[in-house]
Amino acid sequence: MTTPTVVLVHGAFADGSSFARVVPELLAAGLDVRVPAVPNRSLSGDAAYIASVVRAIDGPVVLVGHSYGGAVITVAGVEENVRALVYLAGYALEEGESLGELQGRFPDSPLASALVQTPYPVEGSDEPGIDVSVDVAKFPSIFAADVDEDLARVLAVSQRPLAAAAFGEPASAAAWRTKPSWGVVSTSDTTINPEVERFGYQRAGMTTVEIDSSHLVMLSHPAEVADVIRKAAATV
Repeated sequence: MTTPTVVLVHGAFADGSSFARVVPELLAAGLDVRVPAVPNRSLSGDAAYIASVVRAIDGPVVLVGHSYGGAVITVAGVEENVRALVYLAGYALEEGESLGELQGRFPDSPLASALVQTPYPVEGSDEPGIDVSVDVAKFPSIFAADVDEDLARVLAVSQRPLAAAAFGEPASAAAWRTKPSWGVVSTSDTTINPEVERFGYQRAGMTTVEIDSSHLVMLSHPAEVADVIRKAAATV
């Protein structure tokens, strides 16, 4: 039996280090792990990049997405060797649906009033793109309320922004329609309204686990998150 590779896909305002406490748990369980850096430029482009990472892996893959990474795995998860999906406080989009559309069905979280927009140069264009990040001073309480304070401050100043255009881009596929899926709801999330998470997971018929956690559930509750991923991997 081939051991699956777990590919951990980070979300907006974070990077691969957000999985630092989960990776040792997965490696100790004998799983292969990859944590690619997501460009965070567009949903289609980010999904295409993750799909290329998946295709380069010889064997089955469990694709795990946190937050915006959930939208990315929703599209990239159609790759043939992806055998299971795991959403961590993530967006489980329907085909043709955007982040903005799904989120717009529910009351805003405190994140909405803490977002900062910054222009960035776009190669070949006179018009700048717009990056979205979280106000550094508000990041710890909104994004990482149950994470060590010193670490939360580091995360706040090392954010990987998301291009604003990604919020309005529709998903070109919904991999959860054909792949077994698990979803973790962060019940104390103030970044994504937990009802957004629940709705997406229930619509997809996922096996759902609820954890009393901030948005960064994999940093504050790594053992529980790793347990969900191990269970998904065990079905491959």
